[in-house]
Amino acid sequence: MHDGTHVMAGDCTTMFDTAGGQAQRTREQRGEVIVIVKPDNTVLVHDADGYQPVAWLTRPESVQIEDGTVVARDGEDLLRVVTHEEHGSARYPVSEAGVPVGDCPDCAGTLVRSGGAVRCTGCRERYGLPSDATITGGRCRDCRLPTIRTERGQAFELCLDRACDSLDDHVTAAFDREWDCPDCGGDLRIVRKGGLFAGCEHHPDCETAFAIPTGVVVDTCPCGLPLFETASGSRCLDATCEARRKRESAGLSEDERRSRESGGPRKRAGNVSDP
Repeated sequence: MHDGTHVMAGDCTTMFDTAGGQAQRTREQRGEVIVIVKPDNTVLVHDADGYQPVAWLTRPESVQIEDGTVVARDGEDLLRVVTHEEHGSARYPVSEAGVPVGDCPDCAGTLVRSGGAVRCTGCRERYGLPSDATITGGRCRDCRLPTIRTERGQAFELCLDRACDSLDDHVTAAFDREWDCPDCGGDLRIVRKGGLFAGCEHHPDCETAFAIPTGVVVDTCPCGLPLFETASGSRCLDATCEARRKRESAGLSEDERRSRESGGPRKRAGNVSDP
C-alpha cells in the first residue's frame, strides 16, 4: 500500500504477462502514457484515447516504483512499465469521493458520505453509519458534527460520532427490560454483539436473543413480542415468529391464501371481454 497517488508521465514500454488458461501470454505496448499507482496498489496505464486503460492490475499483492520503473505482481500476473523518457513524476494526496454532507468542525475539509461512512477530505476522520441512517441537516450541540436519523424501535436523531452520542445508549434507555423472554420469562436486555440484540438476562442458561430490526415498534405481536414497522412491511422482533404468520393467514380470503401459496394472483375464468 502507498500513501497518496503516484503519477508518472513519459515515453514508456508496458509489458503485461499472465498465465491465464495455463498458457503464458505477454502483451507489449509503447507510447506516451500516464501511469497511476493508487493507494490500494491499483496500477493504471492510460494513453491518449478514451477512458479505458491500455493496461492495468487491480489491487496487486505488491508494487515497486524505482528509477522510472513500475513493477506490479499479483500471483502469476505481472505488469511492468519501463520509462524511456520521463516528462514528470509526482505524488499527490487522494481521498474517497462522496456526497458532501457538511463542513468538518476540526479542519477546513469537507465531510462526504461514501461506502457506509462519512469521511473528512481534510483530516481523514471517519465516522461509521447505521445502514438506514439519513443526514438530517442539523448539527450536534456538543461537537458541531452533522446529526443523523436512524430507527431501532424508535426514530432517534443522533450525533454522527458514536463516541459523542451512542445509539446503543438510546436504544438501551428505551427498551432494556421492556420485553419478556418467550422461552423462560426473563427480561430481554439490550446488548451489542456485532449488531444490537435483545437477549435474555439469563444467558448463558437461556440463549434466546433477537436482532433488533431497522424500524419502529407499532404494536404487539400475538406471540407477545413487539411488532416492528420496517421498510419491507411489519414483522415481529422474532423473525421466525409463527404466530404472526398464522394471524396474517387467518385474515386472508380463500383466493388470497391460494394466491400466496402459488406465488401469484389467481386468474378468474371467463372471456377477455367479460367486464
